Amino acid sequence: MAEQQRAGNERAAASDAGLGTDAAARPKDVLAAARRCIEQRGLANAETPVLLMVSGGSDSTALAYVARQLADEGAIGPIAMLHVNHRLRPGAADQDEAFTAQLAELLGIPLFSCQIDVAGQAQREGGNVEAVARRERYLAANEALASLCRHAAAPLSEGRIFTAHTADDRVENFYMRSMVGTGPGGFRAMKYANGPVVRPLLDVGRQDLRDYVQQREREGLPCACDAEGCLWREDATNAHTDRFRAYVRHEVVPHVKERSPQLLEVLGRTMNLIADEDDMLEEMASALVKRHMAWTEALPDRPPAYEEGGVLAPELGTQPVPLQRRAAVQVLQAMLGPDARVETASVDAVLAAWDEPGTPQAAPHGGYVANIQGNLAISANKRGVRLEPMAAFRARRRK
Repeated sequence: MAEQQRAGNERAAASDAGLGTDAAARPKDVLAAARRCIEQRGLANAETPVLLMVSGGSDSTALAYVARQLADEGAIGPIAMLHVNHRLRPGAADQDEAFTAQLAELLGIPLFSCQIDVAGQAQREGGNVEAVARRERYLAANEALASLCRHAAAPLSEGRIFTAHTADDRVENFYMRSMVGTGPGGFRAMKYANGPVVRPLLDVGRQDLRDYVQQREREGLPCACDAEGCLWREDATNAHTDRFRAYVRHEVVPHVKERSPQLLEVLGRTMNLIADEDDMLEEMASALVKRHMAWTEALPDRPPAYEEGGVLAPELGTQPVPLQRRAAVQVLQAMLGPDARVETASVDAVLAAWDEPGTPQAAPHGGYVANIQGNLAISANKRGVRLEPMAAFRARRRK
């Protein structure tokens, strides 16, 4: 990693001397890009409490520096940092934690820090290590954000979680989804805001952030350093191409960049066009759900619970199939929870409950029954298509 950082310094020095002529040699104004992204997209304001998710890598280290300056300018509200030690890399993970603590102290940012035995948790659950790590990381983030909002006397709904995802991450997601397939809206790749999670660096590249951190050092600004004098921590597993993202990062994207050096900007604009259309279709689908989905009423002593399901009206089947598909995704997402991945087979099973979907003749297929992810049941009769937990379906059948 030290060699990589030195190479970045040499490249920047050549640019300062006027030796570099390509766009990559000219440092991008990362702070201005982040400020513009936040303002134009309404991601946060001067009153917004912001929790920074910081691993100690180059991207999140840059995020900490950027957020400190934005907070000092009054562009965002009170800030805090979260570091989660997943205990997956003995020794290195503890060094990441120590580096992040040094960074937080240097910048005067309150730090939430925790350790989670992700490998052990995944083994006990029989789950995927990366999926468990992500889940636990965001559980910790939600707890830390709640604490920050209480301290700032702000409603939790106004708090935001800033992540350091970059244009590179977004492009990688695009190619990953191109290779394995995706559902409605998947090719927008990443949202600038997804609930409380905000990505203010999505318009800048990974190298831009490294150049920004190195520029701070050259200008004599305070910088955190690890025991080897490096300005950020490098996760060695990011180079393991047996992992899908690392394979796309190191084996796919570089070859595309050779043919299209402006890939991040060009594909970024394309994904933003896709996102605009996706937002419009999502709004149309939401209107259909509101009009045609009758959610099961909660019991008197319980709050409303979407996971109890409800009935889709017969008329939904006459709508254009792309909108039906998106409506089905929204209903299933509400039932399965925000972190669940709605499977294509589940969406297809909902649409299959209608005969001739997408035509004026569409009608629920009487007697249709399907069991889908989350042990949910789909059934149909002339009154509509019901989605509910399988236990509820069986209980009704026994009556």
